[in-house]
Amino acid sequence: MGSEKVEAEDVLFERRGHLGIVTLNRPKAVNALNLGMVKAMLQQLAAWADDDAVATVLLRGAGDRGLCAGGDIVAIYKDMLHGGTETAEFWADEYRLNALISHYPKPYVAFMDGLVLGGGVGISAHGSVRIVTERTRTGMPETTIGFVPDVGGTLLLSRSPGEAGTHAALTGAHLSGADALFLGLADHFVPSKNLPALAEALEGSTAEAAVERFAQAAPDSALAEQREWIDAAYVHDDAEEIVRSLRSLGDDAAAAADTIEAKSPTSVKVALESLRRVRGLSLEEALDQEYRVGLRCLAGPDFREGIRAQVVDKDRNPQWKPPTLAEVREADVEGYFAPLGERELGLSASPVQAN
Repeated sequence: MGSEKVEAEDVLFERRGHLGIVTLNRPKAVNALNLGMVKAMLQQLAAWADDDAVATVLLRGAGDRGLCAGGDIVAIYKDMLHGGTETAEFWADEYRLNALISHYPKPYVAFMDGLVLGGGVGISAHGSVRIVTERTRTGMPETTIGFVPDVGGTLLLSRSPGEAGTHAALTGAHLSGADALFLGLADHFVPSKNLPALAEALEGSTAEAAVERFAQAAPDSALAEQREWIDAAYVHDDAEEIVRSLRSLGDDAAAAADTIEAKSPTSVKVALESLRRVRGLSLEEALDQEYRVGLRCLAGPDFREGIRAQVVDKDRNPQWKPPTLAEVREADVEGYFAPLGERELGLSASPVQAN
């Protein structure tokens, strides 16, 4: 079987047999996505969609820390400081990539090994064959940095069993591979030591046959075991009511309340509203909504402050504005969802086609 290789600095593309391989190649940054990587992936995936020599696509990450820690938030921070437009351009292309992956005409296999956070979820969990391992640590931790789940994450979590997705979104919790399976973010469990052999098997056999050879029963999901109190507390559409319910239930639920109250109050309320509004929408409609919310987050104080506290100064002491859930007004939340006019992403008006 033929073999060919194309290299770019931060993302590598290679064909082995009938397998097109995408390797995110920023291991020191846990393969965080930047604009160049997203543009290159859009171009290559579109080309492979029309290439009869490619039967299956595999996404994996370089290094041993994980598939992808998300978007490059340091780059986003610098762009915000300088009043730039690169973040908006990055999101527009990233969301187009998410949509392309969700409609891909060939099996799209994602190795969700190690860290798979934020934007990493967007380029994996929309795929058709999603593999987790015992090393998987995934989630949408955006409320920790004054942001809101995006990359179609609000839609994915809105479809999770009961209110488990609401819990994951508001707390930003890191989740195991078993939890990802429970939430509907993944399909199969394969021990990490077997991923190289699975990748090799994908070169010559169908994705279905290869995965069947290596998939194993997953461990129990801790999140699934907490389903009773999660469903009871998060059924409310008001964040303050959710926190009160969690406190009244005690133990793990009360700990979740503490976690939520440490996040950006604005982000918590906007994330909850996003999850409620996205129900029944298409992925393109969800991404359009997330783009509106994202641009409003860029303009507000908490996103910049959250990145500063977590990643730049690392003091882990963000000063949120306003500082409490009670001070976030309904009108403020509504404003995040207002149409953008000429700046609309418009994916739902002209869906991305894979070929």
